[in-house]
Amino acid sequence: MHFDIILENPLIYDGAGRIPYRNDIGIKDDKIAAVKNLKNAECNIRIKASDLSLCPGFIDVHSHADMAIHRPNHAKILEPFIRQGITTFVGGNCGAALAPISDKYSDTLFAFYDIFLGEDQKPHIQWKSFGEMLETIEKQGVLLNFAVLAPHGIIRINAKNNSTDLCSESELKEMKGILSECMEAGALGMSTGLMYFPGMFSDEHELLELAHVVHEYSGVFTSHLRSYNSDTIENAIDEVLNIGKNAEVPVQISHLFWVPYFPEPFRSMLKKFVNTASLIYNFWQFPNPFESSLKYHLDRIDKLIKQGYPIGIDAMPTSAGFTHLFAFFPPWSVQDGVEKLLERIANPLERKKIKESIENGEPVWPHRGKDNWSMNFFKVMGWDCAFVMSVVSEKNQKWVGKSFIEIGEKTGKHPFDAACDLAIEEKGRVLIFETPTYPGDPLIEASSQSNFLDPNVSIVTDAIMLGFGQPAHLFYDCYPKFLSEYARDKKLLSMAEAIRKCTSLPAKQLQIKNRGLIQEGNFADIVLFDEKTLKSKSLVKDPCHFPKGIKYVLINGKIVLDPDGFHSDLKAGKVIKRG
Repeated sequence: MHFDIILENPLIYDGAGRIPYRNDIGIKDDKIAAVKNLKNAECNIRIKASDLSLCPGFIDVHSHADMAIHRPNHAKILEPFIRQGITTFVGGNCGAALAPISDKYSDTLFAFYDIFLGEDQKPHIQWKSFGEMLETIEKQGVLLNFAVLAPHGIIRINAKNNSTDLCSESELKEMKGILSECMEAGALGMSTGLMYFPGMFSDEHELLELAHVVHEYSGVFTSHLRSYNSDTIENAIDEVLNIGKNAEVPVQISHLFWVPYFPEPFRSMLKKFVNTASLIYNFWQFPNPFESSLKYHLDRIDKLIKQGYPIGIDAMPTSAGFTHLFAFFPPWSVQDGVEKLLERIANPLERKKIKESIENGEPVWPHRGKDNWSMNFFKVMGWDCAFVMSVVSEKNQKWVGKSFIEIGEKTGKHPFDAACDLAIEEKGRVLIFETPTYPGDPLIEASSQSNFLDPNVSIVTDAIMLGFGQPAHLFYDCYPKFLSEYARDKKLLSMAEAIRKCTSLPAKQLQIKNRGLIQEGNFADIVLFDEKTLKSKSLVKDPCHFPKGIKYVLINGKIVLDPDGFHSDLKAGKVIKRG
């Protein structure tokens, strides 16, 4: 056989977690055609790789990069993915995607997109249905492989607009019909964002009915949980597990983490303890007191997996999460949509009510939009937990990377007033990253260490790629950081196992076929890297640096990154559909 490309004698990590071995790999068209000695075989391109390691391309199953994939310049926006070895990503997470868009409530939907994307999307989005979106993106061509989940939140808006009421039977029937259309078009399953508007107003009956539809199409039910704080996370996990059991559908728990919460006066004492412990941890890495709680929940889930329940988990190797500023506001304040919320926070009396709701509310289960709700970030972690990640206006770029405490000190305002005033100036378009202490805190990141060791947890970026503002560091360094820091340097797990958690495991969790393993017949999504020099160069507050050590990236048999650089003109990806 004449091969298009031969990769000569790399150290092969096959993605299954097995001991690495050396061999040649022959690529023909978009597939791995041979894994054997090809010394005398003919080819168009022969890459000498004996000093490099090779593995399947990384598969990011929890991303929001689909918010950029439709843009003509998406290759430039998503370059950091290629530079760190990502060859496939799954969008539509947390209940949000760019379709479907009903004529009836299109204004509401486009207002929703405007908040996250920072600009009017009407000129860029010409489709209505989920299927039309995939067809448009397929015709346009994509930089890397792209799959998408049906978005529960968007489906709910299509049926109910901004209503926060429980679904009527007729509305639920309409939602099930819309979901069926998404699944028919190729959605991998359905995602929910139960901490966000409008998913936060759903109940278990609504979710279970929709999960039955997912079951009919052999899809996956994924969920950003309703809560991640210590008081209510067990309820939040159980809600999703019960839906999976009762609907007989695989579930994926998104970006699992755990935040401790105690009522006053213990909360203030805990905050002081954590801050002190964080400082000490920089010099003495004592046993992490917070890790056991996360491990408790992982152990509970692992027992169910051993009993045969199809449950997946994913996590981010970072000390900070990323979200929208309004996720920190009480559910009742966002129930009438973004425009109404902006009016509320512009009104001093309404702003005071929202602030009091945050300060006085307690985590309860379940929440139905009152002062007590299940994930009150500011109450749980303090006013200093949120840092500006991106804004649209030029004048407010100076606040990117700053906490609302810092902004308040500079402007003479309470941090909540600083947050509200910034939201008004930016018309709601403020993304933030949050952490209990400070960005890059090794103690907080180490508290998630159980995620990195658990065999059922895959590694994800949770990327929101906008093309403006400061991104989170994982957009640049998620996989190089995980492999170099946790496998090679700290030796918490083997390099082979770490690679499995980034390749074949996520492919299995989201039912992505013929990717994630180095074997004949699979698609040629491949990363060649220098294991010795692989290193992240990003910091939480200074993220925009490509990692070291990623030498070649191949997507469907095409070389999109090599020592000559990134080949942005190659649209080597495919739109991956269920089935």
